[in-house]
Amino acid sequence: MHQHPVRPGALLASLLRHRELILRLAAREFGQRFRGSLLGVGWAVLTPLLTAAVFTFVFSAVFPSRWGGPSAPQGPFDFAILFLAGLAVHSIFAECVTRGPALVVGNASYVTKVVFPLEVLPFVAALTALTNATISLGIVLLANLLLNGELHATALFLPLVLAPYLLFVVALCMLLAATGVYLRDLGQVVGLLVTVSLFLTPIFYPVEAVPAALRPVIWLNPLTFVVEQVRAVLVFGRFPDLPGLALYSLAAFGALAVAFWVFQRLRAGFADVL
Repeated sequence: MHQHPVRPGALLASLLRHRELILRLAAREFGQRFRGSLLGVGWAVLTPLLTAAVFTFVFSAVFPSRWGGPSAPQGPFDFAILFLAGLAVHSIFAECVTRGPALVVGNASYVTKVVFPLEVLPFVAALTALTNATISLGIVLLANLLLNGELHATALFLPLVLAPYLLFVVALCMLLAATGVYLRDLGQVVGLLVTVSLFLTPIFYPVEAVPAALRPVIWLNPLTFVVEQVRAVLVFGRFPDLPGLALYSLAAFGALAVAFWVFQRLRAGFADVL
């Protein structure tokens, strides 16, 4: 039986060798998502705007939720900006994790092709999700400029904030892709967990609104730190927490190394199961 390399260096080498393939597959997926629709890529702009409008009404008019601090926005449009920034971060996680269990199963033809690098599929999924999220984050920047007259230079730190987060999401997607081949019910469980994560992440509310005794639970959520950092650099004009990002990066690299090891170990049985 052919043994696939499990060291992180093998993953890096594969990514560099197949970088053009990854970009091409991601571009194709993004294009196929809106192919045949009336508005086309316009849905990528309209969908987050409509979502933000609905949730802004609910959480600013029906269930008021305010961010604390003297510099924090308080109006309904400002709530929409904060909400959309948080939702964009969560959407990357939600899309990749939801697709994870069926990622290999849905591309069964690739499994029989020995030359196809299956390990790149989670990265393709992450790039597609990032493209959608980037559109939403661009709306955040534009809205903050038009409504508040603010365009912070700290927005340049956004790639630094998102990079380790993408590695973490890819690691989860890779784990789910490998185990999803053997556990076909995994998709149902993941769908429930994604919904729960939406409410356990400070998207509709600030962390300060959570009772002090429960805040450690919110901070244990790996999405919380990234949501707070994205809002800091895009909306509030604050510098990112560099020590925090360094620790997050180490954890993300570790998670990716473990995920790749598991993926490669389970990979040998994909063809037999599918």
